[in-house]
Amino acid sequence: MKFSLIVPMYNEAAIIEATAKTYQAYLAAHFEDYELIFVDDGSADDSAGKVRALGLPGVRVLAYRPNRGKGSAVKTGMLAASGDVRMFLDADVAYGTDVIVQAAELLARHPDKDVLIGSRPLHPEGYAGYTPIRKLASRVYILVLNVAGGLRLSDSQCGCKAYRGKAAEAIFSRTETQGFAFDFETILWARKLGFGIVEMPVKIVNHRASKVNVVRDTFRMLSELRQIKARVKKG
Repeated sequence: MKFSLIVPMYNEAAIIEATAKTYQAYLAAHFEDYELIFVDDGSADDSAGKVRALGLPGVRVLAYRPNRGKGSAVKTGMLAASGDVRMFLDADVAYGTDVIVQAAELLARHPDKDVLIGSRPLHPEGYAGYTPIRKLASRVYILVLNVAGGLRLSDSQCGCKAYRGKAAEAIFSRTETQGFAFDFETILWARKLGFGIVEMPVKIVNHRASKVNVVRDTFRMLSELRQIKARVKKG
């Protein structure tokens, strides 16, 4: 079984070398066949160059300009990957590295499931380290978007997701959303195409300031969601 890990990055030069070493060492220790793909989403700080200079085995760097959004970076990586399982995680290693093997093992135990979605609410320590205000804002944000999207998932926006190769190719070849709302489009396509979804409890182990502005991004994503639902329904 070949495992692909995709890491989208945008202006991550301060941390990306440590991230690349951490992910590559973990993959090499747990998989005989793997690839680690960094996708530079139009960075202005030579994030791509820093990863390439490391010369780590099994590591590829894809890059494009200008900046398009996380959805574009994840799609680029997913369609360039060749793994039987393809996972994406963020550059800050927010969920640690053990989620990689946990995801592979969970999909192996559930052959009827093709998409895995990490969930903080399902983990007893999923929100450990969050301030009460940030925890409340995160839960309300997810709830509002799930209701609008007609979803029953506990954490649709989690930055920890994995797909079997066939699902990744079928889903991401159809997605058009370039920003943060891409998560919804992938889930809606998975549901429309009949791919089974399983949730996996996860917790944040490395905290940093969120790039999401709850008020601004909620309204923006609600607007995008209407367009996504119409496009998927038509497709």
